[in-house]
Amino acid sequence: MGHSFKDWVVAVRPWSFPASAMPVVVTLGYLFAAGAEINWANGLWALLNIVIFHAAGNTWSDYYDYRKHVDAEDTFGVKTLTSGMFSPREIMTLSVCLLAVAVAAGVGLWLRTGMPLLYIGIGGALCSLLYPFLKYHALGDFVIFMAYAFLPILGTAYAGTLEMDWESLYLSVPVGLITVAILHCNNTRDMETDGRAQIRTIAMNIGGKASVWLYCFEVLFPFLWLTGCVIAGIFPLWTLLTWIAVVPAVMNSRMAIRYFKEGSSAIAGLDEATAKLQLVFSLLLTVSFVLSGFFG
Repeated sequence: MGHSFKDWVVAVRPWSFPASAMPVVVTLGYLFAAGAEINWANGLWALLNIVIFHAAGNTWSDYYDYRKHVDAEDTFGVKTLTSGMFSPREIMTLSVCLLAVAVAAGVGLWLRTGMPLLYIGIGGALCSLLYPFLKYHALGDFVIFMAYAFLPILGTAYAGTLEMDWESLYLSVPVGLITVAILHCNNTRDMETDGRAQIRTIAMNIGGKASVWLYCFEVLFPFLWLTGCVIAGIFPLWTLLTWIAVVPAVMNSRMAIRYFKEGSSAIAGLDEATAKLQLVFSLLLTVSFVLSGFFG
């Protein structure tokens, strides 16, 4: 049976794309506020490329989660394979095609910039390819931070300016923690079924109660970090505009705390809510940088 375009879009989980797109967008805003001479074509190229890499990583992970029985009919995970909507071969083929496009685009961007981007790109590709194995051994949170905070922020800063801007990595803490929270709340929700599949996650290692408090830290500490960076003169005063996003962050934390009384079902939709928080937080941060660039 054939698949519609909508089916293929669902298969790549586009709701998760803020996790990869926002680090690039925020970094471009940061460079603008700093008065850097930005190659906007390279910046847009980097944005599109990391989203394609993300789509490839999503489908690659879904394939291995299905084969490992991490995702099954009774789990909260994606249903593209467990429902029979797609065959494993179709998802694997989609993942390989997306990865091929992403690698080709990455090579093109490398040729437009320089060797540092090659090393950063190789690091990102390895994160995507090794993610299923590392996730099954309680290293998924670390890989996500590297793949969707540290590497894209550093890579975007280099692609946009052809210089290694190490200070841009101050952005990786707030942006990265919220992105890691997307995975962490998933792992907290799925501890029972992940145990059945004989894999290990940080959530399983520290237990449900500690996992909930860790999630709350991951979505609330970014606001304190930004405030500290403003006080230290690293980020402009406009950055405090991002505190508007503390409202959904607190709402998400309250949803997470419901886990204590209601169990996994209480946080079934927390991953999507956290992705939306990432979108709001990062857009506000970007707007604050743009305002700083215009008004000082």
